Amino acid sequence: MAALLNFPTAHCCNSQAHPAITNTTNLFFNTPNNVGTSCSSSFSSLNYSSSSKLTLKRSARNSFITSNHSQNSSSSSISPEISSDDKPLRIGIVGFGNFGQFIGKALIRQGHAVLATSRSDYSEYCQQNGIEFYNNIDAMCEEQPDVIFLCSSILSTETILRSIPIHKLKSDTIFSDVLSVKQFPRNLFLEILPSEFGIVCTHPMFGPESGKNGWDALPFVYDKVRITEKSPQERKCQQFLSIFEEEGCRMVEMSCEEHDRHAAGSQFITHTIGRILSHLDLESTPINTKGYETLLQLTENTVSDSFDLYYGLFMYNVNATEQIENLDRAFETVKQKLFGRLHDILRKQIVERVPLQGSPQRPREVTFLPNNEKMKDLSSFAIPPPPASTTSTSSQDNNGGVATQRKESLVPGGRSQ
Repeated sequence: MAALLNFPTAHCCNSQAHPAITNTTNLFFNTPNNVGTSCSSSFSSLNYSSSSKLTLKRSARNSFITSNHSQNSSSSSISPEISSDDKPLRIGIVGFGNFGQFIGKALIRQGHAVLATSRSDYSEYCQQNGIEFYNNIDAMCEEQPDVIFLCSSILSTETILRSIPIHKLKSDTIFSDVLSVKQFPRNLFLEILPSEFGIVCTHPMFGPESGKNGWDALPFVYDKVRITEKSPQERKCQQFLSIFEEEGCRMVEMSCEEHDRHAAGSQFITHTIGRILSHLDLESTPINTKGYETLLQLTENTVSDSFDLYYGLFMYNVNATEQIENLDRAFETVKQKLFGRLHDILRKQIVERVPLQGSPQRPREVTFLPNNEKMKDLSSFAIPPPPASTTSTSSQDNNGGVATQRKESLVPGGRSQ
């Protein structure tokens, strides 16, 4: 597979329009035997699937080499090789907020042309970073980017996708997304886009905060839903995925169904726990444990995302409801264990203090009350009254005789009734 395919120069990047990306990336194809590290002058080898490896050589980014070069005769079973004659991709980002800008920086670092459109005006930011900004999506599509990269919110994705003038795009344009759910955008793409359009669903399992110090070993999930094999579209797809590989991501090819199943048990649960903790108004203390510090960090990370994101994780992932129910059952189980043990202890104390009717009475000690001497003022509460007794007192009545015996009921405290 040593043949080289050149893309039409009409769609390549204009260096005058993109002063910050005049220096582009030169990528060489190497066989899977060339394994190295992810740095500016060494090899980077990462898995694209469980059965094959695609190895890319990171080269200097100060020139775009157009001459042919020798390549290894070995071929890859999953994709055509990426050559230095492949022009930089023109990638249109739809939704250029915080995450869109975060992704756009990596695309620029890899030498590709970035076009952006968003509801807000980011023209000044784009001008400073060598990015073309368009006030509306129609204007951006007229430039016919190779890839339309949706970085919008989950809730607005369908509205945005249906507003794209697909008739203005090239027939082999690739659509991709970064949503935290995958079955929803996949089904949406398949429903709306013509069959000749390529579809690659992706999910960077990191964001501006977790990826601020680099993307090394951070997982990047992707599913090549619909890519025409052995075509320029397949080459552009591999060129697009190589961007994230070159940034050091751990490439994970996974179906959309499998992704959503895993994400519901990890990402959705994480956000749910963080949202619950946020309602406790947890605060740092002078004696924080490591575990408590983790909880504080979790709360901060999750509430920094919009509630729309969290709602989207629930609404558009078919596995989320099951996880909510599992979480509720788990919490009830923990409560039952706590209160069940407390009930056993209280019941034991009650039974031991009050013998069952007909059972032999045994002398018992009340260990949780002070002795009688210390409870003189509360003696009527501490011990039961002793049995009534009679005492004979002789007193002389007014007639000089012996008075009749009178009975005294003695009660604690020496008082007579």
